[in-house]
Amino acid sequence: MTTTTHRQIQFGVFFQGVNFSTIWHWPESGSQTDFESFRRVIQTAERGKFAAFFLGEGLRLREHLGKIHDLDVVGRHDAMTLEAALAAVTTHIGLASTLSATYNDPADLAYRLASLNHLSGGRAAWNIVTTHNAWTGENFRRGGYLAQDDRYTHASSFVEAVYKIWDAWAADDLATSPQAEAWSTGSHTVPHQDGYYDLEAVKTLPPVPGARPVAFQAGDSPEGRDFAARYADVIFSAHPELNDAVTFSRDIRQRLVAAGRPEDSLKIFPGQTFIIADTVEAAQEKARHVLESQVTPQTAIAYLEQFWGRELSSYDPDGPLPDVDPVVAVTGSTRGSGFQLAKAQELVDKWRAIATEKHFSIREFVIHWTSQGMGRGLIGTPITIADQIQRYADEWAVDGFNITPWLVPSGLDDIVNELIPELQNRNLYPTDYVGTTLRQNLGLAPRD
Repeated sequence: MTTTTHRQIQFGVFFQGVNFSTIWHWPESGSQTDFESFRRVIQTAERGKFAAFFLGEGLRLREHLGKIHDLDVVGRHDAMTLEAALAAVTTHIGLASTLSATYNDPADLAYRLASLNHLSGGRAAWNIVTTHNAWTGENFRRGGYLAQDDRYTHASSFVEAVYKIWDAWAADDLATSPQAEAWSTGSHTVPHQDGYYDLEAVKTLPPVPGARPVAFQAGDSPEGRDFAARYADVIFSAHPELNDAVTFSRDIRQRLVAAGRPEDSLKIFPGQTFIIADTVEAAQEKARHVLESQVTPQTAIAYLEQFWGRELSSYDPDGPLPDVDPVVAVTGSTRGSGFQLAKAQELVDKWRAIATEKHFSIREFVIHWTSQGMGRGLIGTPITIADQIQRYADEWAVDGFNITPWLVPSGLDDIVNELIPELQNRNLYPTDYVGTTLRQNLGLAPRD
């Protein structure tokens, strides 16, 4: 079936660092740290005209009962170093680096991202994160100096400083001929003073085509959504289900208008997974196999331990949920974003009721619960998945999807080889890049 639509969907790819959703123990699983894995993924994505390669980064690995959680896929390169290397083996795809506004300095981050933007020809992007926890601070001997309630006020100050530095160059600042008296003119310092920073930054690099690097953000709280409406160009969301995505997009567009921005000036890319097969039944079976491979017996026990706050290895993964209560009232910040600040006893009581009603073992329950929390993804044939994506486009629910491959480095192959041609045939997906910069390819206007 060929249809036409005035709205197209774009894809990005999310290469995670610490996680349990990437299957690392299959024979075809690749390294999470070798450059070849990153090269293979990003070049496949570029062949499929993906808008951006998004690199998840963390300054400290996730912990489990006071130790590094060795069941995770672990190992995270410095984002800027890796993205610079990937810029040399790609030509159009955007390069999004996760960089904390807490454990960086504005002038240094502005300089490094401007450098990547130059070296990549306007393809750099910054995923702004607002780290506030003390355990990450231990890497910097700062402790937990930033209160959770202050994370967005601090991040606003940080981003304002970075944007001032990037925007300090005027169009007539640079020499236009060899006869000019100086390479650049005008002021060379950028002041920024508030309750967090007091700096006089020197503007180091002029802008490139595409102007500022594109700003990504993933906050979902009311404060996080307002922050994105003020500063971001793309927002990642945890709302991939269609009705939820529609509600989220309407909320974001209202916040954009309240912030004085056009309602189409922020692109919405929820996280999504795709599982493709020749028939719907085969795709459902494949999805079941993938989920069971993600949640191994050891992973299921460790998952519960994150909430119980105690060692549970004596319990059988094929037996009932533990009969002991959690030793923590609220889960701590070292456990990763999916586990932080949960009301442990309240959650465990709810889980026991579900497991009892459905006769779930520990592993069966964790498979059930994580599939609900992460969303099952879009599962089916290229045609049936394209039908679903058509509905997202018709509802203006999303501008694209940020795809998390469950297998590295081959996890995008069937999407690029089978799904994208079907989407292109329906005019639902770009057949080529429209420009050379990330802003152009996302359809974003220059930010002033």
